[in-house]
Amino acid sequence: MTAQTAAAPDTPAHGVTYAEAFRTWARVALLSFGGPAGQIAVMHRIIVEEKKWLGETRFLHGLNFCMLLPGPEAQQLAVYIGWLMHGVRGGLTAGILFVLPGFLAIMALSVIYAVYQEVALVNALFFGLKAAVLAIVVEAVLRIGRRALKSRVMVALAVAAFIGIFFLDLPFPLIVFGAGLIGYVGNRVRPDLFTGGGGHGGGTHKGPEIGLIDKVGDVGRAERGPARAIRIAATHLVLWFGPIVGLALVFGWDSIFVQQGEFFAKMAVVTFGGAYAVLAYVAQEAVQGFGWLTAREMLDGLAMAETTPGPLIMVLQFVGFMGAYRNPAPLDPLSAGLLASVVTTWTTFVPCFLWIFLFAPYLEALRENKALGAALAAITAAVVGVILNLAVWFALNVVFAKVGTVELGWLRLYVPSWSSLDWAALGLALLAMAAMFWWRLGMIVTLAGAAALGVAYYFVIT
Repeated sequence: MTAQTAAAPDTPAHGVTYAEAFRTWARVALLSFGGPAGQIAVMHRIIVEEKKWLGETRFLHGLNFCMLLPGPEAQQLAVYIGWLMHGVRGGLTAGILFVLPGFLAIMALSVIYAVYQEVALVNALFFGLKAAVLAIVVEAVLRIGRRALKSRVMVALAVAAFIGIFFLDLPFPLIVFGAGLIGYVGNRVRPDLFTGGGGHGGGTHKGPEIGLIDKVGDVGRAERGPARAIRIAATHLVLWFGPIVGLALVFGWDSIFVQQGEFFAKMAVVTFGGAYAVLAYVAQEAVQGFGWLTAREMLDGLAMAETTPGPLIMVLQFVGFMGAYRNPAPLDPLSAGLLASVVTTWTTFVPCFLWIFLFAPYLEALRENKALGAALAAITAAVVGVILNLAVWFALNVVFAKVGTVELGWLRLYVPSWSSLDWAALGLALLAMAAMFWWRLGMIVTLAGAAALGVAYYFVIT
């Protein structure tokens, strides 16, 4: 009996062992810098072009499917591909490994930031990084806008979303629901007006059409049915909310941990359109509503997430850490922050596995539904306006030390204090934008250069 024959019972029909998949997903996770576009590009290069597990068409179908779901599409795409290759075990492995490096990095950086925030070197690094983050958010507006705004209707949806969230303070979930409803109904009247690019663009190149998974055929056919759906949903709901109930029994229902668990669980079901979309809402709620951190600290957290591997939505872990660090009772600040990091990450990512394991078997039917595609296109268009709101809000808080708000009936206006204008921050932000748009240096180079200039400004000029 040969070694190949002996291994056959444990090897799936496509020929990729679980051990090989584990090593591959660990490699993908460690290389997943650069936000959703960079992460999708890494997966495409390794999974499609190098390993040939999936063909080009199936990879794109999976990406479009994940764009229909709330949550970070790059991480969910990893879960979906892992599920295709090795079932639930493969999906769990791919999804957990995709998040783990970023989780550990953000936790370590959060501790350093909270404990040593007054150290000049930390301030200098984040002074430069915030300017680069502003350039990255502006680039995201333009990149997603080019792909999503394919008609005047889509442009109108983006403008309406910006006005709604920036001036009228409309809830982000309401904007997402309204845009999706418009797209779904509008598809019946003028389907040509409700088409748009999914995803973040720039992430894939032409790859092979046939992959190893095609040997298996219709992977999900045997797993469809109400009994399985009920079992999957019940298991994930217990895993999702069970820890929140446990924390409530230990610390009380009004504790910071329960408050954050409920808030981030709500965010997990409305995060259509990627991290930049939900960050606009989270930033305003966490800063102005709950007072967990300041606007500039929110920018520092986004800079952390931009410079570490994993989904950009990991910035929520930093938000949770700082909120509990500032309101630690009955724990000490550091213990409270670490517990909040785990709670925030758990409530954010558990539903990502739920959506994939629940709906993945029905992918072939979902991807043929044009009405759902139109709803997604309309949501993506509205998300452009939401991200523009994020860019303007970030710009005000990067360039001005003091930004107030004025309520005029239904309108909410941001009013910066011109005497607090930071000329150094403005100049560094413009330089970062030149690096991104003119010199096309890329995100990592821009971040590194801005951090170096921030350090030079603090220690040489000031």
